[in-house]
Amino acid sequence: MNGASTVASTFDVLDAIAFLVFAVLITVATVIIVFLGQLPGRLARQRAHPQAAAINVAGWLGLATLGLLWPIAFIWAFVSPASASPLASRSDRQGSEVDASAERPLPVHDPATIKQIRP
Repeated sequence: MNGASTVASTFDVLDAIAFLVFAVLITVATVIIVFLGQLPGRLARQRAHPQAAAINVAGWLGLATLGLLWPIAFIWAFVSPASASPLASRSDRQGSEVDASAERPLPVHDPATIKQIRP
């Protein structure tokens, strides 16, 4: 009966240290997850990728799907779109023609000419 009157505390110093270590591990894991989630989007923005917003979303969704889409988003951040290259080279080749047509005034149609064309 003597043991029942004195209740020993079950929370010890080692328990406090274990909780502290557990809290630090959870904090470090959260920081790593946030860093990895924003990494593809951050890389895409730094590289001025035209689809940086989509890569950012794919990076976060990749973490939500337990890493399934994250490698795809990471690789996508480094790959430039294939459709942008031909258009850029095409616009470079036709740049002078486009600029010349933009400076050219639009033709003014004389009403007399329109009446001659119509039967």
